[in-house]
Amino acid sequence: MDFSVKKLASDAGAFFSRAVQFTQENLGQAEKTELDAHFENLLARADCTRNWTEKIFRQTEYLLQPNPIDQTGARIEEFLYEKLDRKVPLKPTNGELLGQYMQEAAKDFGPGTPYGSTLIKVGECQRRLGGAEQELLHTSAISYLTPLRIFLEGDWRTISKERRLLENRRLDLDACKARLKKAKAAEAKAAVVPDFQDTRPRNYVLSASASALWSDEVDKAEQELRVAQTEFDRQAEVTRLLLEGISSTHVNHLRCLHEFVEAQAVYYNQCHQYMQDLQKELRSSNGDVFPNAFSVSPSATSSANAPAPAVSPGIPLEPEVLQIEEVQPPASGTRKAKVLYDYDAADTSELSLLADELITVYTVPGMDSDWLVGERGNQKGKVPVTYLELLS
Repeated sequence: MDFSVKKLASDAGAFFSRAVQFTQENLGQAEKTELDAHFENLLARADCTRNWTEKIFRQTEYLLQPNPIDQTGARIEEFLYEKLDRKVPLKPTNGELLGQYMQEAAKDFGPGTPYGSTLIKVGECQRRLGGAEQELLHTSAISYLTPLRIFLEGDWRTISKERRLLENRRLDLDACKARLKKAKAAEAKAAVVPDFQDTRPRNYVLSASASALWSDEVDKAEQELRVAQTEFDRQAEVTRLLLEGISSTHVNHLRCLHEFVEAQAVYYNQCHQYMQDLQKELRSSNGDVFPNAFSVSPSATSSANAPAPAVSPGIPLEPEVLQIEEVQPPASGTRKAKVLYDYDAADTSELSLLADELITVYTVPGMDSDWLVGERGNQKGKVPVTYLELLS
């Protein structure tokens, strides 16, 4: 108990001394020990590293998991599982959920219908995209986010702790310097011998006694200063070594950054390949290819200003040369159709539709079975079959 009280009193005295020294430094009433330029550069570099590492870490988290609400919930869940010493279960990504919903919707709409079969194909692609995203999240968390978090929560906390300790050692050192300076000034003042004619003999005794007391005080202050200087130098060396380790941290983060970029490249390549495979699959059915007759190809673009070749009746139109303006309705085979939903044309070859309106539709040889040619007055263009109800 006595030891605790003494330690508490000692800590309180040190805290008060540091507070006085800090206040006097800010008021310009006390001198401050300055660190060398190299040490100051190391401190500035460490602060810069911590600042930008934290910003990059947070923004990378938002990039990989954009929804902050879900992210907060995920962190709470991870914390609970960590406390329970259990593995966090993998959650499906948004792409995987979208693919699941599409495939379930296809069952209700009918897998044999054009819309239902397309939903199945697109849903499977979305599930693959979601799986690739899941792999990106897993790889990025291990190879990039984890090293950044270790630095912020481990190395930087150690550096901050040692820097605070160094600042306390500096305040103690400057306080010892101030006490020594005051003690020497008082000793010099007490050493002045009073005039025998103007003072009583008793003052000689008092002066000699005060000089001896201040001399002891100077010796004590010098001893405290040597101890404070030693502790400050030792702590400065420890802090310097930690700050110089920032260079190794940069090298480690550089390697992690390369791995993160590699993971992103793999992810985007997979997504591109999946989308290309989906486009090919949507253009085929049971191995028969049905190209979009109205798609713009480089050859068609380069020959857009060239005169269109004559079209002979009964000969299927080629996708590259078929122009919607030149399509003529057949003599027979046109039908009326009721529009079920609003449809916005994707390009000039398509016809925008309004729900419940009536249009004339007919087929063109070589056209994709999912499309018809529709006419409304002087307007003409492709229309999707799934948006129409054919009337007799």
